[in-house]
Amino acid sequence: MADTATALKTYNDIPVLDWDLQNPEASSYDLFKEIRAQTPLVRVPMGMGSMVLALRARMVDQIVSPENTRQLETELKMMQGIFDGPILDFVAQVMLFANGDVHQRRRQPVARTFAFKLMEAMRPKAAAVAAEIIDDHLGKGPVDFLKDFAAQMPARIIADILGIPRVDLPVFMRWISDTAEAIGFVDLSRRADIEQSLTEFNAYVDQLLADRRSNPRGDFLSDYVAATAASGNLTEQEIRAQVVGLILAGSDTTRNSMCMTLSQLLHHPDQWEALCADPDGLKKKASEEGLRYEPVVSGIPRVTTRELEIEGFLIPPGAITMVSILSVLRDPEVYADPETFNIHRTDQQRWHLAFGAGAHRCAGEALARVELEETLAAIARLAPNTRVVGAAPRLNPGAIRTVDQMQVEFA
Repeated sequence: MADTATALKTYNDIPVLDWDLQNPEASSYDLFKEIRAQTPLVRVPMGMGSMVLALRARMVDQIVSPENTRQLETELKMMQGIFDGPILDFVAQVMLFANGDVHQRRRQPVARTFAFKLMEAMRPKAAAVAAEIIDDHLGKGPVDFLKDFAAQMPARIIADILGIPRVDLPVFMRWISDTAEAIGFVDLSRRADIEQSLTEFNAYVDQLLADRRSNPRGDFLSDYVAATAASGNLTEQEIRAQVVGLILAGSDTTRNSMCMTLSQLLHHPDQWEALCADPDGLKKKASEEGLRYEPVVSGIPRVTTRELEIEGFLIPPGAITMVSILSVLRDPEVYADPETFNIHRTDQQRWHLAFGAGAHRCAGEALARVELEETLAAIARLAPNTRVVGAAPRLNPGAIRTVDQMQVEFA
């Protein structure tokens, strides 16, 4: 029997792709379609080393398995020259960038108080907030959908969950927007502004936590404070970081998904008409297809903890490896006619990759789904003649892709 090990290719045999995440071409689906047909993996130059980019869906479970890889911690920040300050502190304390027992210790109180069943109970609230915003703009001409709806919707809901006064929303939304930049590849020219917002955000959350300890209200934050007090194994910095992280998880990516999903629906009139005819029956399908067709998060990065054989290539320990969500969610091995937007498709996966995979799957998934689904249903029900005004929105490149602009008219 032949020795199959001799047929394996090395890390250096992986084709190199000159890929700049900040370049719009990096988010080109045509590029991924072409490369995915030729190779399952590419190597992307990054700083003094490189990152392995996985392009096919069948590799996801292997790459996110804790037996094979770990989540990146502070490596990416240090590679950008961020060795101290509020950004590094936040990344070091939040559960998203933790592993093993530390990750579990930080995640459990959040998972307990932000469970799917509890978030499902938020549907009437989400529907009411969407209707409230639509009513403010119905029949009144073009509206900045990104700023005046998509950003407002999750911000108002999370503010209500946390008991934040509506009067504080403008500055609260600025903190959310700036702090979201701390998670991905930081624009170093913006570092001072991001750190200022993060410092103010931290102080505000500290006040909220102190208030719930003194005056429990029976709400999410009161329950979270009680859960962390009962466990007694989180520092004050960790407690605060999880709240800030959860606010981000339920806000920043959701607003961009709202824009792109609604835009696709309105640019496919037959599918929009179907949703308008059955908002409650099709809201989930419409939401899931929007998340698949235009995912906001570009990829799932990991670090290999042992030598792995992936699709005939040997990947050494310590290699940064990222599942390309942009490629995997259009993999023809999983999705029929993957380049077509189709809310009626029957091949959506049970665990939508737009929310990540494995132990680090987005803790805010349940709330994000509720917000997106109820937004689409409310617009379809209350403003079925809504149209996009001007250019269609586009996603700017990056680890977390953001919408450039979107104008609509509710009618």
